[in-house]
Amino acid sequence: MTPERVSDLLEFAVEVAWRAGRTAFAHYQSGIPSETKADDSPVTVADRNAEHVARELIERRFPQDGIIGEEFGTVREGAARRWILDPIDGTRTFIRGVPLFGCLLALEENHEPIIGVMYFPALEETVYGERGGGAWWNGRRARVSDTTELDQALLVTTDIENIHRTGYGAGFLRLNDECGMLRTWGDCYGHALVATGRAEIMLDPIMSVWDAAALKPIIEEAGGRFTSWTGEATHTGGSAVSTNGALADRALQLLNGQS
Repeated sequence: MTPERVSDLLEFAVEVAWRAGRTAFAHYQSGIPSETKADDSPVTVADRNAEHVARELIERRFPQDGIIGEEFGTVREGAARRWILDPIDGTRTFIRGVPLFGCLLALEENHEPIIGVMYFPALEETVYGERGGGAWWNGRRARVSDTTELDQALLVTTDIENIHRTGYGAGFLRLNDECGMLRTWGDCYGHALVATGRAEIMLDPIMSVWDAAALKPIIEEAGGRFTSWTGEATHTGGSAVSTNGALADRALQLLNGQS
């Protein structure tokens, strides 16, 4: 695939994420009801409508590609290239009327994400990355911070109780003890903060592929590291740690009880 072709795909991906995000935003702070899915997570008509818009655009342009989305599952599972959708990352945040939810879109080729887009419609922020082409934030280059000391680092996560429930509490406490500040500006926005140099470490103890796929190329192209909690550089590890790179090794050591 030529660099020009990847750039064309990135432009398309940004447009799809924008249109899906605007579809979701039409329901923002409207008091729409939510339902509870089998995994105990909420879903609304905004999630479903946004994913429908994204799928329709992809099917029209690339009918041979696979698609996997949080709300409507997988089509063409064996395709060499697939689009991975999370129409609203942070549905609980969205339902509460808090603006830190995002629309996530990734393009995966041969099981590796090569494009990632995060669009935050309530904030009018877009962060995206292209394998080999850098990461960008509202049209300017996105870069992780150059902080090298944990006592100067901002650590962010979504839900501290969830970290303890999933058995990662001891590692989190070790890391938190050494970091300079903790905030719970979570979901995908926490990863966007790392990619744009506004935070140094973001933790997610539970991640599905549609939560993680868009994040990996963005964080890496911004100069950071994206891994599972145990340090594997993957978007399919079931957890996620985004760091600015300089603090990655020490953060992962603390999370995993290494000296």
